[in-house]
Amino acid sequence: MTRAEKAKQYFLEGYACSQAVLLAFSDLTKVSQADLINLSLPFGGGLGRQRLTCGAVSGMCMALGLILGEKNLSKAEVYEETRKVCSRFKEAVGSLICEELLKGANCQVESGGSPEKRTETYYKKRPCADLVYLATEILSDYLLK
Repeated sequence: MTRAEKAKQYFLEGYACSQAVLLAFSDLTKVSQADLINLSLPFGGGLGRQRLTCGAVSGMCMALGLILGEKNLSKAEVYEETRKVCSRFKEAVGSLICEELLKGANCQVESGGSPEKRTETYYKKRPCADLVYLATEILSDYLLK
């Protein structure tokens, strides 16, 4: 199973988009899965359901930071690499913003409150599982180069 497939599976198991992406790279970090789950939870739903930066993008960037942190790069270098992976995501789907991505998929967008119940209908109408897959695939490809 590829990292992207693992990430999508994590999402389908009920993890937030940010958690699903970060967990797919857990073997490349020195952080426990439990800590990664806790660290990335607030980033789901575009930062706590504020519909800001897509949680899949946030998870991708957290994983990138943990992985690049081992290479002792400068802040400027890490920012540059972050822009590269974010640019690939944006090129593929048109935005980094949760609300825009949901509206583009003709989803009703609600901010705040509790997360929606995960049902079969939820998974069919939302692009989130595919965005999780995409973000993980982008970072996986980046790491191979």
